[in-house]
Amino acid sequence: MPTSRSDLSFPPQVLREYALLADGERGAVIGPRGDVVWMCLPQWHDDAVFSALMAGPGSYAVTPADPDNVWGGSYEDGTLIWHSRWVTRDAVIECREALAHPGDPDHAVILRQIRALHGRAVVDVQLDVRPHFGKEHMTDLHHDSGVWEGRCGSMRFRWSGASHARRGKAGALRQTIELDEGDRHDLVLELGESLSDEPVEASTAWAATEHAWTLDVPDMDSSIAPRDCRQAYAVLRGLTSSTGAMVAAATMGLPERADAGRNYDYRYAWIRDQCYAGQAVGSLGPLSLMDKAVQFVTERVLADGPKLRPAYRIDGTHLPKERDVGLPGYPGGVARAGNWVNNQFQLDSLGEGLLLLATAAGHDHLDTEHWKAVQVLVDVMEKKWREPDNGIWELAPKRWAHSRLICAAGLRTMAQHAPPPDASRWLGFADQIVADAASDCVTDTGRWCRAPDDDRVDAALLLPALRGAVPSDDPRSVATYEAVGRELGREGLIYRFSQDARPLGDAEGAFILCGFVMAMSAQQQGDELAAMRWFERNRTACGSPGLFTEEFDIEQRQLRGNFPQAFVHALMLEAAHRLNTPGGRLP
Repeated sequence: MPTSRSDLSFPPQVLREYALLADGERGAVIGPRGDVVWMCLPQWHDDAVFSALMAGPGSYAVTPADPDNVWGGSYEDGTLIWHSRWVTRDAVIECREALAHPGDPDHAVILRQIRALHGRAVVDVQLDVRPHFGKEHMTDLHHDSGVWEGRCGSMRFRWSGASHARRGKAGALRQTIELDEGDRHDLVLELGESLSDEPVEASTAWAATEHAWTLDVPDMDSSIAPRDCRQAYAVLRGLTSSTGAMVAAATMGLPERADAGRNYDYRYAWIRDQCYAGQAVGSLGPLSLMDKAVQFVTERVLADGPKLRPAYRIDGTHLPKERDVGLPGYPGGVARAGNWVNNQFQLDSLGEGLLLLATAAGHDHLDTEHWKAVQVLVDVMEKKWREPDNGIWELAPKRWAHSRLICAAGLRTMAQHAPPPDASRWLGFADQIVADAASDCVTDTGRWCRAPDDDRVDAALLLPALRGAVPSDDPRSVATYEAVGRELGREGLIYRFSQDARPLGDAEGAFILCGFVMAMSAQQQGDELAAMRWFERNRTACGSPGLFTEEFDIEQRQLRGNFPQAFVHALMLEAAHRLNTPGGRLP
């Protein structure tokens, strides 16, 4: 029989080996050793209770006792129910894992079921709950009727299924579980400031979770990649709270480039990202995630109007300032919570808001409050469209061409659903904005450029034609499409823009979102073969669990940035549907 390891430690791994469990209110990142290395409670933007991903304390692991094992895993189709699998010298072991779904905003339930598929399974189980990024320890531990309970600061926890666990020298609860072939063993961990009177029953929670995912995720048969699209939709659903807010990613501080200072906190809801997701889902039909996006964006527009922020916490409050959380951080990065984007002005978000609401209008899903939001967006746009803004890439304020043109796209698309007087006025306004951008953001070669003082090509400038600001056969659209492929395309992937004189890959990774935009643009330009090639190449730029980050390092074939990145999954979903539709035409 293999000997159990005396010390279970879980240093960070490459991102491609992590999977995500999520219930809408929070997420848990799980590694190849069955280690939950990241989870914030009670909600996305709160402090972590498991922070090994940032080289901090706190973890929850189910790990084969035999260190000589080979890891693998997969999601159940159309869910965030994950199966970790290990092949050891003597056994095949699986652990089925999920956050009980749908999630409760106040407390989380982690479901884990160990299975001995072949041979005798021996696994080490470790629990070390450490709230506030590891600053708190487990206290008041007591054991009754096979269930452990305890406290960690203001947090309570209850752990069922580990009746023989004992506290080790480092303070963690530890147990070795042995199962004969064919046997199963359930573990249920409940965490929150308050818990239910009775322990959660495993079979009931599993059944409810399975049913909820079945209801949440459609079949996606209208796309060219139904299974991948179901997975992408499940990711978007898992990242979307009951408030309607979708966080940009589950994590913080994962570097886009080692020691480059580009490691941000993405556990918040960006207006732009929310609009991307809503439009993508709306391209499939009037699905619930479109309505959730409309709900959240409408509430923020009506509440803040001209002071609309680029991003919010999922409860609609403002982002906190950046702060160091006192952890070593992921290799090459720095562990900082909060985000400095709080005080930026991003003009394109106004246009994206109109595009989202127009998508919902196409499905007759707008009510009076939504139309009020439309009018607010137009009013703010009229007052601020000439101002410099930070743009889609959140850079220094300039009169970015993409920002202006996306506003024109939003106006044109919304005009299709507006009363004639408003439609006429909005179309005229869109013409004015496009003419203004054309006056200072078209190069001598006839393509769109980034800003009046920056003539570089930018992959974001594919979006105006795709969203209807200008026709796809406009010479500026064609020239921009050709320039993006020529200057920013490498090995089937697309970079955002050329940062400096260095080769593209030396400055940052390829931007996977831009690759899916390029696929849709190729189809729009009539090159169906190129569209499929761009799509298929970018579809593979993921980790073993099929999850995308923001960037992909072509040379090292590694994922870079926060994880998983919601807007990449959204654009993959939209591209897969468009490419299965003649000419990319959507309802």
